[in-house]
Amino acid sequence: MSGPRVVLGVSGASGAALALDCAQALRSAGARIDLVLSPMAERTLELEIGPDAQAELCALADRTHPIRDLGATIASGSHPVAGMIVAPCSMRSLAAIAQGLDDNLLTRAASVQLKERRPLILLAREAPLTLAHLRNMTSVTEMGGIVLPPVPAFYLNPQTVGEITRQIAARAVDLLRLTAPQARAWTPEG
Repeated sequence: MSGPRVVLGVSGASGAALALDCAQALRSAGARIDLVLSPMAERTLELEIGPDAQAELCALADRTHPIRDLGATIASGSHPVAGMIVAPCSMRSLAAIAQGLDDNLLTRAASVQLKERRPLILLAREAPLTLAHLRNMTSVTEMGGIVLPPVPAFYLNPQTVGEITRQIAARAVDLLRLTAPQARAWTPEG
């Protein structure tokens, strides 16, 4: 595959299905995936989806990078990628990105997107939100990132959780502008 390269970061927040759906949507868009999983993401994938979820996710990636490998290609702005999605994005990862705390490859790769003015989409997963969460979201937005809380598109009348997560993932991938939009659009006719 020779499509654009995209970093997919997966933190330990609830919503592991979003990671799989984002990877599948990225593949549908012709993207090559550089995957970074936090240790808690590995645990959440197993708890929420099952013991084979991590293997399924890694099979969709072209490269999987260890979270502690700050020497990986995606830790450098000279390595061209089309952008990055963090799905789901924990409040810990959001805070680290907002404060420039590049203490692991996921947060470092996100910082690289911001400094290189590339798209960074964060599917921030928490409720309710504290003032610290809101300030971190504001900070990331002011730096050029996009905070996309995984909120269902109720107007589409989804029938399953899978429909909800696939729509959210498609919206996240659409924000990278790699191809024509994949997400189902609202129409007044329903």
